[in-house]
Amino acid sequence: MTKTLYLKKSGDRDFLIVDAGMNDLIRPSLYEAFHFAWPVAPGANFIPATRAEAATLPGLQLMDVVGPVCESGDFLAKDRMLPPMKRGDLLAIFTAGAYGFVMSSHYNTRAGPPEVLVEGDSFRVIRRRETYDDLVAAEGNSV
Repeated sequence: MTKTLYLKKSGDRDFLIVDAGMNDLIRPSLYEAFHFAWPVAPGANFIPATRAEAATLPGLQLMDVVGPVCESGDFLAKDRMLPPMKRGDLLAIFTAGAYGFVMSSHYNTRAGPPEVLVEGDSFRVIRRRETYDDLVAAEGNSV
């Protein structure tokens, strides 16, 4: 999951800027991989029948879902039809999984997200969110 930071319009494109980026899930940028993305609480009229690449519900908006790293490769989804979103809304990125996690990085000094195991209607954190102190813990230690 990721949180909406800003919505931005540039020319004829709408951008949903979220707090997750290419360092968290590189597959869309690296392989043009499709990961279904949808708001966590979309409202009753925005429940899709399937996790298809082309959602067709009335009222959807064409958006690019991009991260905060500010590079052309920092995106999670391009040209996606999504329900209206606002700052603070949560967006789920589906099927990221363990493969996505092991490909993640600390690029641009970004700490890793927590790992959460979802089983049915319950969940638990199986790896805590990293902190900046975790990133620099080994610095300054002699070898």
